[in-house]
Order: sequence, then structure tokens, then C-alpha cells
Amino acid sequence: MRLFIAEKPELAKAIVEGLGGGSRQDGYFECGGDTVTWCFGHMLELYEPHDYDEALKRWSLDTLPWSCVPWKKKPIANSKKQLRVVLDLLKKANSVVHAGDPDEEGQLLVDEILDYAKWSGATQRVLINDNNTKVVRRALENMQDNAAFRGLSARAEARSVGDLLYGVNLTRAYTLIAQQAGYQDVLSVGRVQTPILGLVVRRDREHEAHTKSYYYIVRGEFECDGALFKAAYMPTEGDDQDEKGRLTDQQQAEVIAQGVNGKQGTLAKVAHKEKRTPAPLPYNLLKLQTDASRKFGFKPDKVKEITQSLREKHRLITYNRSDCQYLSEEQHADAPAVLDAISQTAKVLAGAAGKANPQIKGRAFNSSKVSAHHAIIPTETVADLEKLTDGEKKIYQLIARSYIAQFFPDFEYTETTLQVDVEGRQFRAVSNTPTAQGWKVLYRNDQDNEEVQGDDDAQEIDLRTLNQGAAADCKSAKAEQKETQPPKRYTMATLLTDLTRVAKYVNDPSLRKVLQEKDKEKAGEHGGIGTPATRDTMIETLFKRGYLAEQGKSIVSTAMARSFYDALPDQAKYPDMTAIWHQQQEKIEAGELPVEAFLDELMQYIGEQIESSKQDGLKGLKIDVHKCPECSRPLARRPGSNGPFWGCTGFKEGACKATFPDKKGKPDLNKSKPSPSQKHKCMSCGKGLIRRTSTRGKKKSAFWGCSGFPDCKQSYPDLKGKPNYSKPKE
Repeated sequence: MRLFIAEKPELAKAIVEGLGGGSRQDGYFECGGDTVTWCFGHMLELYEPHDYDEALKRWSLDTLPWSCVPWKKKPIANSKKQLRVVLDLLKKANSVVHAGDPDEEGQLLVDEILDYAKWSGATQRVLINDNNTKVVRRALENMQDNAAFRGLSARAEARSVGDLLYGVNLTRAYTLIAQQAGYQDVLSVGRVQTPILGLVVRRDREHEAHTKSYYYIVRGEFECDGALFKAAYMPTEGDDQDEKGRLTDQQQAEVIAQGVNGKQGTLAKVAHKEKRTPAPLPYNLLKLQTDASRKFGFKPDKVKEITQSLREKHRLITYNRSDCQYLSEEQHADAPAVLDAISQTAKVLAGAAGKANPQIKGRAFNSSKVSAHHAIIPTETVADLEKLTDGEKKIYQLIARSYIAQFFPDFEYTETTLQVDVEGRQFRAVSNTPTAQGWKVLYRNDQDNEEVQGDDDAQEIDLRTLNQGAAADCKSAKAEQKETQPPKRYTMATLLTDLTRVAKYVNDPSLRKVLQEKDKEKAGEHGGIGTPATRDTMIETLFKRGYLAEQGKSIVSTAMARSFYDALPDQAKYPDMTAIWHQQQEKIEAGELPVEAFLDELMQYIGEQIESSKQDGLKGLKIDVHKCPECSRPLARRPGSNGPFWGCTGFKEGACKATFPDKKGKPDLNKSKPSPSQKHKCMSCGKGLIRRTSTRGKKKSAFWGCSGFPDCKQSYPDLKGKPNYSKPKE
């Protein structure tokens, strides 16, 4: 029996179709002499420290640095049933076809199962990045030896184990060292997570440190052959300018304005250029998260959750975690059926889908640019849009509109550039005149979309009739004072976008180039950090830990985050570590560096960082211990179902259960939120009791009061942390 192991159920079905069909069994398909089974992504995970030694559940500096080479893996809890199916089928197989996605993680997730099962038989590799039957059949005819791809697997393995060692060791070390100084929370560190925090901290500080200054633009209004237009002065070498070529001397700017006001000039240059802009490419996950944040205020993790539902529950969209914005050329033939499904599902888009021309084959259909997955697009499935949640409707319609746009003509316009000479000064004007709206008719209500906006300097005036040499009268001119602006604080949309181009923030120029080279084949990535599937998780973790907070639409770093940032070495808070790892992992993939050697070097670095922290403490970390106003014990910040909150550390001893809301990373001590006990109930009304503290003189004593107060005024004395029901009071 030849056994195909696909990364996902959808791919397994596509392989079955490519093989000519088969019969469904429990966890697999039978196709003549072939069997096709599937994974649900990774079905194995690395052991945690306590899996190796139960004693490691307790954090201690004495057990650091901790290493797990050789490492072990265990089944992921919700994948055990399907993993057992795969393992049982492997026992019966004569040969295996590895059908993971054609990327590093796709290679690893099947290879690790083969290693876990101690499989040593013949193994081939099939590379499928599109479930179109024609593409699948072509891939099945061109299978290769899986051994040629084992380098990819080793690379992913090294990164996975490295991230575990880096995160566990430094998080435990920094947390424990901080606790020695009175800090109560966890100081979470990660190779990707911490540089993301660094981006926000640095941006906030640049914003706050900005010293305002002024620059000047001289703008004249001109009339030529009955057309009125504005043109801006073009500074020359003799003018006082800033680094961006803007006038900095107010008096000089006013002299220029006065010198041309009311004077006649000449159109020294006139240039017309016909231009066209194709439709924005279909969505990948990052671009979808960015647009959903901008339009609807959705957080990245919510978008991922919604797309997961649209894909798995409703079957309305293709694979939702893609990092690619292109489609295979074979998918072009599916256009009529997909457009029809959109029309039936989203009536609001039926008119647009009906006007789409499925014969148009734009830049999105390019098989050479499809990576492990193609762009996120609608499927041929039809559903009732009204039965979807509000979020599902909005996200589906975004994806559907983007797909429809691929079958609309380009936006066409004429760009006219004028240069006016007046009194020896040169002024420039640009205008864009649309000649065919094309796909932009679909985006009329989306004017803040960067891909819809045109040139900021261009005027929407038709200047195509003007000719070189014509007289141009300066009707008025004035010097406009402008204030320099600080770098804008991050929003969710701009932070997500910046994560695709963090290379520009790398300290070392050679490492910056490494990160940029890493993404040279990826459209939309320009030296990024993290992946579309993990970035939202990293950002959410930073919010839960209290490192990031929302301020209107802005994302800002908390005081705790800045203090922690100051205590960290540069290599942890800049993206340099990812660039260094990339260099080493290229060698691992090429077989020039064993995974163990990479991990040995990493452990040496981790050991040095821990030892340095033990000796010197966390320099720069400002310990701000918040004490419980009810019992004076330290408060600790904890994650909750409705966001972070602060709880008394006396909770573990059952001594104090006071809690307080979180306000920008600090406890709001004016708004205590004690939680009613689920165990101890009021004997009078049945509601939960709350343990409180009363003060008489200098003496504090505990008692239990009814959470129904003031309707119920029943209370009970405290007896060793429990209500004494034998002595009720009112």
C-alpha cells in the first residue's frame, strides 16, 4: 500500500480527486492501491520542561539555563485520534508520499510524524500549492525523493526548538530576578514577541521626544487659458532647506511669494502621460487583517477567528492563513463559477459580480509567484449571507470584493505635469484626470484605502488642454507655515504593516540585508518578522501581559513595558536575532550546520545572558510594586476573560481576594472589584459572600459580607479564611 499523508483534509480530498476518486473511511480515503490520510496541521508538539522533569514546574534560578537536547515530542491533545489513524496506516504501508505544504513547516509536520513512528521505508515528496485538480495531477506526475527536502525540515526544527529554549530560559530568568526585587508579574520574552514590543516602545518615545519646528511652502494660484490651478515653489540650491528639501526661512518664503504675486509667467514645461493602475491583489492574511482593522476596528486575532469559521464551518473561502496574494493560472478557469457563487451569497455584490469580465486575466494569476498557498478568495460554495454573523459578513464581502476587482479593467488616467516660470522662480503642478474608472468603481466608499488613493500632490483638475509656452498669470501667492509632525503612534493596521518590513530597524547593516534577502521572493514582505499565522498571537500576548494598551485607535506601550525594554539587551529588543538565526538556518538547510551545533551556540548565548542578569540584576527595570489597599500585600497583574486585572497575592493563601481593574498597565485602586465566592453562600438570600477587611483603630480584621448588599445586609465573622455561619450578624 502507498500512503499519502496530506497536511490538511482539503488537500487530502484534492489528492483523491487527482488520483481518480476513492471511498471515504474513518480518517482516510481508499483509492485502489493507494490510501490518502491527513493531518490537522502540526499534530505533535515539543515537550515542555515539566514533561522531562515534574520538578521543573516550579521556576527556580538554580535550574537555569535549562536545555532539552536531544528534544522529545508528544501528541497534541486534540489531534490524538487522527494521529493514531496515521500511525496505524504507517504500519501497513509499503511506501509513503509526503504531501505537506511546500514550505518549511509543511515539510516538518509530516517528517516529524515519520520520525515519531520510526518510519524507515521509501518516501516520496509531492509539492502542491493549489487544490485545482489539474495542478494536483501535474504534481503527482512529478514527485521527488523526500530526502532532498529534509534540510527544510531541519531548518524548521531548529527554529522551533530554539524558540522554546530562548523563551523558557529568558522568561523564567528575568521574571525570577525581578521578583527578588519585589516585582510580581511575569516578564515574558520571545524572539519575535520582544522585538515587536521594541518597535512600539521606540515609536512612542520618538513621538513624545519630537521637538516641533516649522517649514514653509510657497503656493501660487495661476490662470492659463481659462484654467485655474495651484502650483508649489520648487526650492533651489541657494534656498535654506531642511533634509527633506523644504524651505525653513519664513522671511525668505514671504519674499518669494511677494515677488511672484500678480506677475505673469510662462508654462516652461508641459508633460502628459497616460497611466493605468491594476486592481489591488487579492488578500493574504496580513493584508486582510490590516484592512479589517482600518475599516471595522477588528483585532488581528478576531480576523483569523472569523476567517477560520468562514473556511471550516461555512466553506465560503479558501485557506485563510496564507501569506501569498497570487493565484495559479489554472484558477482563472474557475472565475465564472466563483463569481456566480458570490452573486448568490452576497446580494449586495451581485451587480458588481455581474459586471465582472471573467475573460480578464490580470497580474494576480501568476503561478510562479504562488508560495505554499495561494491568495485568500471565495469558493464556489453558496450560502445565505443573513445567517452569518456581522463579522463574517463583513470579512466575506471584503474578500469577495477583492476577487471581483480582478475581473474589472485597470483604472486609467492622464497625468499632467506643469512647470511655471515666473520672475525667475519655478513652480510645479501635477493633475490626474481619470479616463476610465475601471476597478475603482468598487471602492468608491473606501477612500482611506492606500491602494485607492492617488498621488497626494496631484490635483483633480483637467489640465490636458494647456500647451507649453502659454502665458500663466499668478493671481495670488502666499507662504504657508507648516509644522513638522512627530512619527505617528502605531495603530493596529500600521503595526501589522511594519512587521513585514522590520529590516529597516535592524542595527547591523549586514544583518539588515540578510533579512531583506530572506523575503526577496515573497510579495508583500520586505524583511519581515513572524508569519501571518503567528503575528496576531504575538500582539495579543503583549496586550495580555500588560505591555501594550489601546489609546483610542493608537497602540501604546505601558510604563511596565518601557521599564522592561530598558532592562533588556539590544539583541533581544531589535529584530537582529531573527536575521542571525536566518543565516544559521540557511546553513542547516544546506547540510553545513547540524541542528545541535546551532542549539549549542544558542545555549551559550542564553547562559551568558542569564549569568549577566544574575550578577548585575536587570539594570533599567523600575520596580513599581502596587500594594493591596485591603491587606498591604503586593498586587499581581493577571490575564482575565475580559482583559487583564490586578489581584492580591494573598489569594493563594486564601487570605485576601481583592481584585482591581487594569488601567494602562496599573491597578485602578479606586475601583475594587471583589468577586463573590462560588463556594460560600449567604444563608439569608443565597448569594455569594465576599471576604472583606474592616479596620478598628490600628487593628484589621476580616469578615464575610453578602454580595447582595445593600438589599441584603447579612454578614459573618471570618474563621480561618471561611465564614463562621454560627455567628451571623446584620
